[in-house]
Amino acid sequence: MGLVSLLPLFALAQPGEPVPPPPPENWQELLDADRQSIEGRRRPGYEAPLPQAVTQDNKGAVRAPPPEAFPTDQVPIPDRWRLIESLGVVKERWFDPYNQNMLKGDRPIDREKAKWLPIKGDDWFFVANAVSDTVLEPRTFPIPVGVQTTERPGSIDVFGKDASYVFSQTFIGGVALIKGATAFKPPEIEYRLTLALNVNHVNVPERRVLFVQPSRPSRRTDHFLGVQEAFVDYHLANTSDRYDFRSLRVGIQPFQSDFRGFLFNDQQLGIRLFGNRDNNRFQFNLAAFWRLEKDTNSGLNSVVQSPRNDWVFVANLYRQDFLVLGLTSQITAVYNMNREKRDVEIDDNGFPVRPALLGDLRGREYDVVYLGYNADGRIGRVNLTASLYGALGEDRNSFFTSKPARIRAFFAAAEVSVDKDWMRFRLSGLYASGDGDPYDNRENGFDAIFENPVFAGADTSYWIRQTIPFAGGGRVIGINGRNGILNSLRSSKEQGQSNFNNPGTMLLGAGADFDLMPELRVSANANHLWFQNTATLQVLRNEGSIPKAIGWDLSTAAIWRPHATQNIVFRLSGATLLPGAGFRDLFTNSERNRNYYSVLANLILSY
Repeated sequence: MGLVSLLPLFALAQPGEPVPPPPPENWQELLDADRQSIEGRRRPGYEAPLPQAVTQDNKGAVRAPPPEAFPTDQVPIPDRWRLIESLGVVKERWFDPYNQNMLKGDRPIDREKAKWLPIKGDDWFFVANAVSDTVLEPRTFPIPVGVQTTERPGSIDVFGKDASYVFSQTFIGGVALIKGATAFKPPEIEYRLTLALNVNHVNVPERRVLFVQPSRPSRRTDHFLGVQEAFVDYHLANTSDRYDFRSLRVGIQPFQSDFRGFLFNDQQLGIRLFGNRDNNRFQFNLAAFWRLEKDTNSGLNSVVQSPRNDWVFVANLYRQDFLVLGLTSQITAVYNMNREKRDVEIDDNGFPVRPALLGDLRGREYDVVYLGYNADGRIGRVNLTASLYGALGEDRNSFFTSKPARIRAFFAAAEVSVDKDWMRFRLSGLYASGDGDPYDNRENGFDAIFENPVFAGADTSYWIRQTIPFAGGGRVIGINGRNGILNSLRSSKEQGQSNFNNPGTMLLGAGADFDLMPELRVSANANHLWFQNTATLQVLRNEGSIPKAIGWDLSTAAIWRPHATQNIVFRLSGATLLPGAGFRDLFTNSERNRNYYSVLANLILSY
């Protein structure tokens, strides 16, 4: 028996038991020798002492380890771009959007080469971007025959030919001047300007669709230059060592009030205080916007006209991992104050848009508050997006009664999806309340401020992409709006007012996305649409009953990115509307033109 194994016996001897002999005098030397081991061999029964326990002082990794925890055999460099330059990894070319490029903000501005710029310091960056957006869109939709004249003499039908096409070319150019090491913390200050030039051509088969004058042709070519961004973003403060911050942005700026753009998704003149807290787990916005007029045919911002008497005030708060881990929740309050009762606005084509030519034709103004909850994220393997809104307020003049009316409307939408390898399967549902009695003192039809929904197929969908004119019930009124999903009976989404006397919207849909290759995605969607309540339509059309079914909206799209980047994106989509009983009641058509279609070819080039 070895010496080490005798020690426990000696220590555990009980009274009355024989005591083992004491260890030899040189036992410490023997122990030291026993601890030494021949490489690759270990004496049976011997266990080396364990190292000291490792302690973790930054539980949850909320704070970075102290400086002394990092190795000392590294040499710091002043910035990352000089390292790339010294290694000769990239040869910069101004026209190359893929590699390091000073025009993209990859390196700071060389002040020796730009002495005319009023900047100080070595941390100013210049960012330029350019986008070409080309759209070709053949489509069909119900087109009424002009009252005074028609394109084809002898045509006496209510609805004429329905085939038309749109060509739209938009060039977007933007520049930004940014101060700060933006890879690790918010910029200290940013100046940004973005202009958009649109040229569009439309050809339709009937007169008085594009121009109010019956003598004008049934085709139109137009162009417009809009200011889409012009703001200053000032970094007020960092509120933690993890770069939580507060910033202030003033000017024409993009803003989206919820995850999918259901309520307010636009680029408007405003002031916005925003920031985050708790290592970015909380984000907040406090904003006020003064709505600009839009160009009629391009939808771009017009700064040569006075802003509208329409204001939007927003307060929202985001919380990550709430209510469950992986889900981001948002609560929001949006107040829309409209004071356009005395405004008369005629669009660029000669059609009145404010007030809308419905009911008593009098001017309107209103106050409405939207209270909402929105969620986006994952619950286990399920992706979820959901929105709930209640609209509360007062319309000073209901166009049915010429009296004030209370606004009480409701909206809900949800989309769930599951990923399986390279496939995603989606289910969508939407409910927007409609008005059930146009002549009471309540308006229950839900309408948004400026919607641009990314939902149920987005603008691949026929119903979201096309505007359906409400022929026979209101002049220059659309049942829905272009790039909108709500049946709001507005004169124009861009220039008209919100209307809470509407039939509402219901949608149930299913879809799937297939990533066949990194460069190619194919999507398919099938949505069924209904009016929530047709009482408003019955009064405006003087009909006793109108069914609720709008019909089936079927669409498919292919998106191709040749270089697996967003620099070149080509999309080709097709959609068809199979009308239901309600749609056929509103738009009687011949059997051979019973269905409607839309084809969208879109090429986006980005620098």
